[in-house]
Amino acid sequence: MKTKIITLPLTKADALKLKVGDSVLINGTIVTGRDKMHKFLFREKISRKKIPFDFNGSILYHCGPIVKKFDTGYKIISAGPTTSMRVEMYEHRIIAAYGFRGIMGKGGMGERTLQAMRKNGCVYFHAIGGAAAYLADRIKKVVGVWKLEEFGMAEAMWILEVKDFPAIVTMDAHGKSLHKGIEKKSSAALKKLLK
Repeated sequence: MKTKIITLPLTKADALKLKVGDSVLINGTIVTGRDKMHKFLFREKISRKKIPFDFNGSILYHCGPIVKKFDTGYKIISAGPTTSMRVEMYEHRIIAAYGFRGIMGKGGMGERTLQAMRKNGCVYFHAIGGAAAYLADRIKKVVGVWKLEEFGMAEAMWILEVKDFPAIVTMDAHGKSLHKGIEKKSSAALKKLLK
């Protein structure tokens, strides 16, 4: 299967072209967000005008990077994905309210997020677990950071320029989920074994 090259920002039409199983290389500007940032965006319903970056068409990466500060700025040292299901209760509203076209992390997400993706034209990108240093090398520049003093390094929102950042589409804007399919197969196999 040929790897698709993605350039951000994505449109709804771009998201609809992506299917479960597509291997992609992402180029452009993404943002990170973990538990505190999700909770903040979900509860506060921040006006887009008050956010220092336009999320529209971007990817929200579930990642708590390790960052080193130099005189010339910040450098990402480690940028592996964190488990996405931890923010399942927030993601549906964040997708709808802030215009994200992609969510990225590991392990997939639940039905509520899948429905929000289908409704709003958004996909889930599964990033490589256990490859934090490799993924950090795909980050070419730290464009900015939001809520660093308030939330700390791992929970702040880092605005990152990426080049050829690898991922696989495992939930698409058509309501298909590779995670759901694997769950069903695993459950059926377990039932068979237990008989």
